[in-house]
Amino acid sequence: MKRLAAVIAALGFTVLLAAPALANSLVATSPIAGSTLKVEPSAVTITVEITPMDMGNEVTVTDPSGRRVDDGTLTVAGNDLIVGMKPITQSGVYKVSYNIISEMDLPLEGSFVFNFSTPTISVPEEVVPTTPAKIEGSDFGTNLFVIGLLVASLAVLIALALYARKIFNER
Repeated sequence: MKRLAAVIAALGFTVLLAAPALANSLVATSPIAGSTLKVEPSAVTITVEITPMDMGNEVTVTDPSGRRVDDGTLTVAGNDLIVGMKPITQSGVYKVSYNIISEMDLPLEGSFVFNFSTPTISVPEEVVPTTPAKIEGSDFGTNLFVIGLLVASLAVLIALALYARKIFNER
């Protein structure tokens, strides 16, 4: 029993004392990998876990026909690598390939894709003005109701005036 406890304790210390391996990994991309865009991106951003070196990194963007559409300007800002884009007009799958070098780590290589769908120009339909439908029916009931409200409000006004005069005279 003591031997089993010693083995478990040794394994526990080994697991607790083992340092985690530092490995660079992809944290985020913009545009998001696999997403479909309706608006052309002005840049592609790749965010990594470990700060990349300023030189030696490579990020390329190719269109569906395999031509490069990035403008070649790669900027490292913190953990972000940003490559500018040329104007794109062709719909389809665009591939972003990267080779990122950080200090004391192996190069991070990979790729992801995003879809670009060119916006379609829609021609608005001609608006034909319509005349409002004439409501059929008599307005006699409405007119009678309004006249009745006017007579009732006049009667209330006269009653209030007489009541106010009576109170004023009693003082």
